[in-house]
Amino acid sequence: MRDSSITEPRPGVLVVHGGAGLDDHARGRARRFAELGYVVLAADMYGRGVRGDRQRIMERLAAFRADPGLLTRRTQAALDVLATTPGVDGPLAAVGYCFGGMSVLELARAGSSVAGVISVHGSLLTDRPARRGTVHTKILVCHGGSDPHVPWAEVHGFVEEMTAAEADWQLTVHGGALHGFTHDGDTGQTPGVAYSEAADARSWAEIRSFLTEIFDGRCGSSDAG
Repeated sequence: MRDSSITEPRPGVLVVHGGAGLDDHARGRARRFAELGYVVLAADMYGRGVRGDRQRIMERLAAFRADPGLLTRRTQAALDVLATTPGVDGPLAAVGYCFGGMSVLELARAGSSVAGVISVHGSLLTDRPARRGTVHTKILVCHGGSDPHVPWAEVHGFVEEMTAAEADWQLTVHGGALHGFTHDGDTGQTPGVAYSEAADARSWAEIRSFLTEIFDGRCGSSDAG
C-alpha cells in the first residue's frame, strides 16, 4: 500500500494487527501511514481462514505466547516481504497494536536490525527479556495510563528491562486512556477497552515524530490526521 501520487522510492512501514486479526482498524492505520508517504504492508499474522473464528484466534495467540521465537519469525517474514516490495528503499519500521505491539517488541528483543518499532497499547510482558547489547532498534511505546490489561507492574518491568539492556527506548503514558485507545470503532463491549480521541491524536503525533527521526526526515510531512 502506498500513495499512488508518489513515484520515488520510500521507507517501508509494517503494520501488525491486534488480537482480532487483520481487520478494518489495522487496514485503516496502514492507509494513514501510506498517506504520510511510506510504503506500507499490513501483515496477516494468523494466516488464511482464522480471522472471525474465535477458537482458532485463541489457538494462534496461545501458540505465539508459548513460543516468542515463532512470533518473531512470523514478524520477520512479513518484514522480509516488505523489504522486497517495489518502491521500498531505505530503512524499515514495524508498528503494532495490542497483540501487534507485543509482536514488534519481541522483534526488538530478538536483535532485529529494523530502524524502529512502535508498540501502541500492546502487551509489555515477556518470557524472553532483552539482555544488554541485544536491542539494536529504537523503541517507542504508547501506553494507556488506565489500561487494566497491562498493569503497572508490567510497565515498570518493561522500563527496568530496557534500561538494563541499554536500549534506545521511549515510553509515553496517556492519562486516563484504557486499552485499545486507538480503536475508533470500539463500542465499549469489552471491559477495560475504549477509544480515546485525545490519546489517539497525541499518540499519532508521537508516532509521526518518531518515524521522521528514524527515517532521517524522509516522508511524514503530510497533514494526514
